[in-house]
Amino acid sequence: MDAGCGAGAEAIWLASHGWDVTAADISSEALARAARRAAASGASERVRWVAADLGVWHPDTRFDLVMTHYAHPAMPQLDFYGRIAGWVAPGGTLLIVGHLHTPESTPHAPDSAGHGYHPPAEASVTSAAITARVDGTEWEIVTAEEHRRTLTGGGGGRAVPLHDVVVRATRRRG
Repeated sequence: MDAGCGAGAEAIWLASHGWDVTAADISSEALARAARRAAASGASERVRWVAADLGVWHPDTRFDLVMTHYAHPAMPQLDFYGRIAGWVAPGGTLLIVGHLHTPESTPHAPDSAGHGYHPPAEASVTSAAITARVDGTEWEIVTAEEHRRTLTGGGGGRAVPLHDVVVRATRRRG
């Protein structure tokens, strides 16, 4: 399950590597672009595209892998992560890649990266906040990291620091 799949890059990658993928997003326009990209890559028969508000939608099954990359749900970010964690099958993996705002990457700063987009401040989370949400007897936290990377873009090619949070957890069996 690719929760909040957007243009489908991760879903297409998984499908091209043999996974059967359910990819869900609220934007039918993004899903249409994703389906076209999947068709061009030859991976379309392995992806099921679902137009859904993930704050209320319920899948009809649990998944071996539930992942989300930079999704911006209408609900609070940690509630969203808790919600999608419930979709992971016993023995399965939850993978969350999200934003971590810092003073130099605040959403109120000018868009020096030139991509015209700032993630909302409420989309920012720490690895500690995510692991506190899913930790416990039901989960084994495999990875909980915060990374800094640099994006060089637009307007003079200036380097812009971006901060990400990555959490991978495995649901225990039984």
